[in-house]
Amino acid sequence: MFIDSAKIYIKAGDGGNGKVSFHREKYVAAGGPDGGDGGRGGDVIFVVDEGMRTLVDFRYKRKFKAENGENGGSANCTGRSSDDLIIKVPQGTIVRDETTGRVLADLTKPGQSAVIAKGGKGGAGNQHFATPTRQVPNFAKSGDPGEEYWVLLEVKSIADVGLVGYPNVGKSTILSMVSAARPKIADYHFTTLEPNLGVVRLDKGSSFVIADIPGLIEGAHQGVGLGHEFLKHVERTKLLVHVVDIAGTEGREPLKDFEIINDELKQYNPVLASRPQVVAANKIDVPGAEENLKAFTDAVVAKGYRVFPISAATNKGLRELMFVLGEMLDNLPETVLHDEAEDEVVYKAEEEKPFEIHKDGGVFVVEGKWIKKLVGSTNFGDYESLQYFQRAIKKKGVVDALEGMGINEGDTVRVGNFEFDYVR
Repeated sequence: MFIDSAKIYIKAGDGGNGKVSFHREKYVAAGGPDGGDGGRGGDVIFVVDEGMRTLVDFRYKRKFKAENGENGGSANCTGRSSDDLIIKVPQGTIVRDETTGRVLADLTKPGQSAVIAKGGKGGAGNQHFATPTRQVPNFAKSGDPGEEYWVLLEVKSIADVGLVGYPNVGKSTILSMVSAARPKIADYHFTTLEPNLGVVRLDKGSSFVIADIPGLIEGAHQGVGLGHEFLKHVERTKLLVHVVDIAGTEGREPLKDFEIINDELKQYNPVLASRPQVVAANKIDVPGAEENLKAFTDAVVAKGYRVFPISAATNKGLRELMFVLGEMLDNLPETVLHDEAEDEVVYKAEEEKPFEIHKDGGVFVVEGKWIKKLVGSTNFGDYESLQYFQRAIKKKGVVDALEGMGINEGDTVRVGNFEFDYVR
């Protein structure tokens, strides 16, 4: 089974809460605050595992959560930070935010890693809130929540050379002859239902990876046939080998096939269509092929392509073609699907409103991550903590926003699970 896409939920660990504690010791009647800070929540990190080839494991487990940081302790003890959650993925995996579609990571190298969801920072203990006028702070801050996403994973096969062309033109046979790969080969369309990869080793000691891409047909860019489910696997290749049945054994015209496939590539991805491409005129040993070859070569060479007559079944011309590909690859840059500028934007924290207010019947409801964290850090049974809460919402503009919405004295305000009457 080949699974090349998956949707999973990831949640980084929340930061631990700060501790409300006071120093207690024999003969010390009233020690100062000594509540420790909470520990940091674990990050969610994606790491390339060379042993993985598909995303099939994510079909059975779809939710991944890192551990929360430990709460702070007494005696100024900081809570333990949690270990990061490591998620292993195949080489060539792209991670996207499902909501925005933005690429969070493009993992192309063995062992490459990326922090996709960052753990929350631990909350401050009450020791940090002591002042000359507030010597007994009876409150602490709760930890920040960890980032969470629904992400889309997509594997795009890692290959230097991609074999493209109509079904049944001999791509799988070429792969089996030039590498140790053993793809399924049969005389009917779509024998190849997933990309097959093989390593071509050249005499000079160098090597490259070649992929047999499932056959394309007219309309593939719109999902016809195998469609773009497999077109995506061509995107990473540096060089394309366009395999054509030069003998026209199924009654098709080689030149027309060549033009249709290139048009499909162009409509799917213009950048992909612009990749360097050579043509392998296969089945040259079949009667009638020689006559087609001259007219085909004249037309294709005039468009700037190099044509290599081969017979995959008899291994004729394959060695020479592989060496030419090796020389071309030495002079081609690495394929980049997403530039660094786009990735850098991903990791910048987005501006988020500290609160939002709406009316639920006659109740003014204040919501948002900032206000939620403030409520979690407030001891409403303590006068100083309550004063701190009131100053914070006034400084942040909550009071002005409520008055702008027409709140009157005695109206009910709901913040989290708490409700109170508004007093000017």
